[in-house]
Amino acid sequence: MVNLDVSAVGLEEAMAREWLAVNGLGGYAASSIISLNTRKYHGLLVAAMASPVRRMVILSRVEETVIHGGAACPLAVNEYPGTIHPRGHQLLRAFDTHPYPRWAYQADGWTVEKSLRLLEGESTVCLSYTLLGAQRPIEFQLRPLFALRGIHELMYQWNGRLRAEAHGDDQWRIPATARTPEAFFAHDGRFHSDAYWYLATIYRREQQRGYGGLEDLWMPGVAHWTLSPGQTAHFICSTEPIDLPETLRRLADEDARSDRSGRGGVSADPVLDDLLRAAGQFVVRPPRKGGAGSQAGGVRIFGGFPWAAPDIRKALIAFGGVMLVRGDFDSARTLIEGLLGHVRNGLLPSEFPEDGGTPIYRGADVSLWMINAVWQYLCYTRDDASVRRWLASLVRIIQAHQSGTDLGIRIDEDGLLSSHLPGSPTTWMDAKAAEWAITPRYGRPVELNALWHNAVSIVARLADRYGERSTGVELAMLARRIHVGFNRRFWNEQTGCCYDVVDDRGADGAIRPNQLLAVSLPFCVLSLDRHAAVLDRIREQLLTPFGLRTLSPRDPAYEGRYAGNALLRDRAAHQGTAYPWLLGSLCSANLRVHGRGEKARREARVFLEGCLRHLRAEGLGQLPELFDGNVPHAPGGEIADAASVAEVLRAYVEDALDRLPPPLPSISSSGADSPLLEPPSPALP
Repeated sequence: MVNLDVSAVGLEEAMAREWLAVNGLGGYAASSIISLNTRKYHGLLVAAMASPVRRMVILSRVEETVIHGGAACPLAVNEYPGTIHPRGHQLLRAFDTHPYPRWAYQADGWTVEKSLRLLEGESTVCLSYTLLGAQRPIEFQLRPLFALRGIHELMYQWNGRLRAEAHGDDQWRIPATARTPEAFFAHDGRFHSDAYWYLATIYRREQQRGYGGLEDLWMPGVAHWTLSPGQTAHFICSTEPIDLPETLRRLADEDARSDRSGRGGVSADPVLDDLLRAAGQFVVRPPRKGGAGSQAGGVRIFGGFPWAAPDIRKALIAFGGVMLVRGDFDSARTLIEGLLGHVRNGLLPSEFPEDGGTPIYRGADVSLWMINAVWQYLCYTRDDASVRRWLASLVRIIQAHQSGTDLGIRIDEDGLLSSHLPGSPTTWMDAKAAEWAITPRYGRPVELNALWHNAVSIVARLADRYGERSTGVELAMLARRIHVGFNRRFWNEQTGCCYDVVDDRGADGAIRPNQLLAVSLPFCVLSLDRHAAVLDRIREQLLTPFGLRTLSPRDPAYEGRYAGNALLRDRAAHQGTAYPWLLGSLCSANLRVHGRGEKARREARVFLEGCLRHLRAEGLGQLPELFDGNVPHAPGGEIADAASVAEVLRAYVEDALDRLPPPLPSISSSGADSPLLEPPSPALP
């Protein structure tokens, strides 16, 4: 739980703290704690019009006013050129994120609590205002401000002729135009139609990031209530017609269930509960009503909020924490089966575009991450029936890589995997500025080959497990070949760690965290006697309190601050910026080197401490995509990142708390207790 005394926080700091609520469709609500939108991606209802993509900011914000004793007290706050107006943050006394975002406002003689709830599986938001105490009844007014545009766009008053029309006794409809979607709003008060535009709203974070940050918002009228102490006003906005009594009944039922459960967590560990709650926000399920534009299909992991399109690599990195540690095994199985349907020439999409278009295949490692996810799934669930059914698809993925496939992927005489697609980075370090690939890493990237060896070893183990003896032998031999070639080609005696990339002309000795996967994956490719040296080098040069730097500060190309315009940020993204998700691999590698004793588990908790503290304080229940490599390690990128949360959660449970699934028993048809040819490195217990 994150409970914040706003009176102790300055205006600048309050604007920098951002909360998030989700609806399970890819849609969300987000803003700063004082309800001042600092990004064009902020909004009270951001709807996925074809779940989980085509997201649009429907309701940007609201302006509320309490009238008490003849004095008007605004609760809202907004930034315009040269001024902040109104200044409702001066009346904000407290903010909390659990079980949903809540604000407490207070002035002389009255106290109002505001809450925001998104309906699960629907693009609907409900704002509620309860008068907790007052000397006399108050008049309450609410003005809704609509943006009605795509998340990457901005609205201007000339973009369309908007109007609101009555749609029954208690709701209004905003008809669609050539530029804007249909929307509905309802309330249990009185509504006075008086439409006009609010001009020149400023989004300061967009301007700082080098983008346009000026927008006009449309206001259709004013909703009015007279509230006595204990009474509540409700305002609801949706992309579908609203049944106001039914919506209020659902909200009351949810409150009753929360009260019966004490609104607590599922364990006796509040840190674990906060991590589980954060991870659950990235699960996207088919819509309840299956709208016409839905791309439902099945369960997905949304890679991050608020602006990125569905990122499949990030979802698969997050798979263990988001799905398995949370025990959501049915969703995990559905996710894998859905992704298998998108395999093309042995590759998985790296991204499903925000516009709902054709999936993008730009990642050389994505299908290898999926094979790792299958192994994790089997270790947690023992679902041999499903994994046996998937085996043929996994074998075809390996065979496609052996034969050579898209993105310039091929294997060499050592069995090592290379990828070279001019102008396109194919690893997770994929930042680009126009046509400039900032960290292209053409050739044989170290983590691609660690994932390749891990994937071949997994499929070899599964083939033997399910009676495919000849395939198991063949792939186990390939895994051994990769192991030998990797240790011959990638070890850098001068630095005592791995080269980052090996190509036909030489090797890149930059010290990066990618080599950690050669130690931390279930079937590690690096020889055991070299693990400790790699771990020492990474802890010495890359470790920060919030993640691992993507490049050593001793490197001349190091960029330790992620800020400024798009070019400056992209230059820094993988040249020194620290990523929390890499801490999961660090914890696993540390336990592999030092054993699963109390000392190593205590060190894992130390590695995670900064992120846990951020999630439970400044992060308001979430972890961002990245932090600066330089002190004070300011957060950056997306405000909520699935890989960051999931890997911190997985490491906290598996490594810090030592809660691993029991060892996987063999069911090999050969009757053996181990594969026909043991891969060079053992699986984690």
